[in-house]
Amino acid sequence: MPQGKLQVVLVSANGLENTDFLCNMDPYVLLTCRTQEQKSSVASGKGSEPEWNEDFIFNISEGASELALKIMDSDTGSQDDFVGEVAIPLEPVFIERNIPLTAYTVVKDGEYRGEIKLGLTFTPEERESRDFEVEESFGGWKQSSYTD
Repeated sequence: MPQGKLQVVLVSANGLENTDFLCNMDPYVLLTCRTQEQKSSVASGKGSEPEWNEDFIFNISEGASELALKIMDSDTGSQDDFVGEVAIPLEPVFIERNIPLTAYTVVKDGEYRGEIKLGLTFTPEERESRDFEVEESFGGWKQSSYTD
């Protein structure tokens, strides 16, 4: 299982179901990879066609197999509304290292609820340099206090 950094470029969504009846909804996205969760800004008043253009970085370790996106509508004075979700498998980005901007289908209750557009880049952890640094930390002849 690869280890490294996953960069998510969250661009926009379209065709989302507007959960607010009297005005445009204020969507945001919760991005989750295993135990790490990050939140986008709220696209105030952007309704079913929000744009974020935000970057997120996740540390990838053993067992990370998907990126989960949950689109929510920020509501003042009441609980935020669930708009839809997407589960993106990470294996293709581990292999390709870069998945260009792609539209993923947003679903709610098994039904199509629009699309969300994002790009993914995976940078593997450099194991050689890490091992070298560990070796150096044990010291060497220069740190010896032996004298004749």
